[in-house]
Amino acid sequence: MTSQTTRPVVLLVESRRATFTDNVLNRDDVTVVLLRFDSVPLSPEYIERTAHIPTFTLATAAPLEDEAARYLRWIEDAGVRPRFFCNPNEALQEDAQRFAALVGLPHLEQEQVAWVRNKMSMKDRYAELGIPHAAYRPVDTLEDVEAFAADHGWPVVLKPIDSDSCIGTYRIGSPDELAAVPPLDPRLEWMVEQFISGREFQLCAVVARGQVVDAYLSKNPRPILEVLDGAINANITYAPSEQLPVDAKALAQQLTDGLRIPHGYLHGEFFLTDQGEFFMSEVAARLSGCEVPMNHGLAYGFDFLHVILDTYLDRVPVPEYTKDRAVGDLLLPIRPGKLLHISTEEELRRLPGVLGAHLTAAPGDLLDPPRASHASTGYVHVEGATADQVEQRMYAVLDHFELKVEEA
Repeated sequence: MTSQTTRPVVLLVESRRATFTDNVLNRDDVTVVLLRFDSVPLSPEYIERTAHIPTFTLATAAPLEDEAARYLRWIEDAGVRPRFFCNPNEALQEDAQRFAALVGLPHLEQEQVAWVRNKMSMKDRYAELGIPHAAYRPVDTLEDVEAFAADHGWPVVLKPIDSDSCIGTYRIGSPDELAAVPPLDPRLEWMVEQFISGREFQLCAVVARGQVVDAYLSKNPRPILEVLDGAINANITYAPSEQLPVDAKALAQQLTDGLRIPHGYLHGEFFLTDQGEFFMSEVAARLSGCEVPMNHGLAYGFDFLHVILDTYLDRVPVPEYTKDRAVGDLLLPIRPGKLLHISTEEELRRLPGVLGAHLTAAPGDLLDPPRASHASTGYVHVEGATADQVEQRMYAVLDHFELKVEEA
């Protein structure tokens, strides 16, 4: 065991990705100081469980410069001094990285934050790097959307420039469908882009000292945007021995170089059309959503989250793989209303290929799902020899799954 005095100390931003936070807190080779934003809701159970961890709570209503100065005074008395910084929280990316800069910790520059957070800046950067992407344009009104469609054709995709999980995102197929879209919220910045018809993939990579250690590719049985209309909601990591449709590691290195990512987790999405054309979608410098990181670890047989944190500690990990299988997470359907009946975790675990099941809803709950790609009543992990076999098993799970609600 590494002694307390020689352990690296990391300032870790809290986020709703509790699996990663718990993985970090369970390690005995690193000391953690938590950076808590008072705008992030946390459960009483979590707060009690982490009460022994040195925690700086940042007041988001105060100037960030003042909070940075307060942190530097606080850390003098904390008994530990972080030299490393890790932010897995997408929504806090801009403030978290600026805070790290103010207190002298490794960080992304604000230009880099814009590239991995602001969808307009991101695609401007793609254009500079020569990376194929959909045509796009900023818009202020629905009339601007129609003008874009006149130039590029229907359908189009309308979205806020800094949203995630498809929140506020619409696929619009005609002027009649456009008329049914709510007026654009003037508090947000909006963009419209060309709709790409094809297969959607997710690319994740481990980056250490600017070099991609390895990359991991997932497929979505149906594009994520279709999930909002009831399509299967799943991510499936290809088995290590499967032939991939792209050179995942080379693509990840191209993005890492172009976005100047120093370390950590690089997550991207792209499309391949039926004609084989490649279109880069979006990219982020943080853990991917849902259970995608766990899929990679289960498919390859290693502690993926452990490896990720190592890169934030300026280490160059050498992952050791012990499995060769495809693994995916299937988000279970949800509908609004009072939940009357739902298949049990025990039932789901008995189905072919199911590694584990986790429900987030129980009979009696009043369900009010957001219009977002992460909305669900839980998830199951499914394994198979190939990604296609996993997909087939996922459809079998959906055929078995029961959900009964009393609509309001």
